[in-house]
Amino acid sequence: MTSLVLFTALVLAVGCERLAELVVATRNARWSFARGGVETGRGHYPVMVALHTGLLVGALVEVWVRRPEFVPALGWPMLALALGSQALRWWCITVLGPRWNTRVIVVPGLPLVSNGPYRWFSHPNYVAVVVEGFALPLVHSAWITALVFTLANAVLLTVRIRTEDRALAAAAGARGESA
Repeated sequence: MTSLVLFTALVLAVGCERLAELVVATRNARWSFARGGVETGRGHYPVMVALHTGLLVGALVEVWVRRPEFVPALGWPMLALALGSQALRWWCITVLGPRWNTRVIVVPGLPLVSNGPYRWFSHPNYVAVVVEGFALPLVHSAWITALVFTLANAVLLTVRIRTEDRALAAAAGARGESA
């Protein structure tokens, strides 16, 4: 029972972190729009919100209904990955500053960010999302939630990354750069 309560506290803490992200995203959206920011991909955004909410709710429901055992050999490494994904996410948020958002909003005229984790790959925040999506539920052996989220998220990220890449390429093209 203690592991169920601790897992619930972990998932609720991640939920609070998500609310903090939304506060930052709302502030950053205002900043972007005030500078001529252009939003694309509005159609998939509600699906993304529902999927990420489903990850948290699904993990809790699965653990409380199925009552899988906490398996230390799985749970502790998954906790480390889940926490690491949070660190990576906040590194991305910090590096992008007011340009970071949960929505796809590009401010024309701003150069692409190429420092921090963006120096190694173009979508590090999505690496954090993928890792968290399987690791968080597996902290307490919620393998059904991990599997369903991972498969649904793969489809969503295909749409999301294409949308973001097109928006960034269009902005770079308008500046005469390569994205």
